[in-house]
Amino acid sequence: MTDDTALVAALEAIQSRGAIGESSISRAIEHAEQYVRKVPATAGTLVDLGSGGGLPGLVIAVRCPSLLITLVERRATRADLLRRAVHALDLADRVTVVADDVKVLADRSPGSFDVVTARSFAAPHITAKWASVLLQPDGVLVVSEPPEDDPRRWPAPMLASVGLTDCGRDEGVRVFRRL
Repeated sequence: MTDDTALVAALEAIQSRGAIGESSISRAIEHAEQYVRKVPATAGTLVDLGSGGGLPGLVIAVRCPSLLITLVERRATRADLLRRAVHALDLADRVTVVADDVKVLADRSPGSFDVVTARSFAAPHITAKWASVLLQPDGVLVVSEPPEDDPRRWPAPMLASVGLTDCGRDEGVRVFRRL
């Protein structure tokens, strides 16, 4: 059994500042663990797009101690909350918070990540575009999906145009692989 006392406290502090809307932190952690299960054992680097209140990025950081993680959040106030949580969880040696637009990171570090995660980042075509730029070949994108599965959400021609292939949906997430 994992002791999530510090993680829950960090997420509750972020929630109290309005950056997490979900009412149950334990349910939010359970959902974030779906991402954790999709991180390949061989992965060394991960970037979370639109990190907001730290879900799933902070949960992944706590559960995957060997990963170097970048949390990208363009809103300065939320990025500051993330930095505070990273320090409170003693993750600063391997978790970086970038307070900027994803485009800036993509221009600076294309093809640098084994895994890209996105919970509520952007429309599918925008998420796929930036993930494709950031992922190394054979890297994976893990995104949150709505309860109803809609195959039109991720059209094969759009995915092919950015070099991604759909590996399918599992629970509340969908996985794509960079060709």
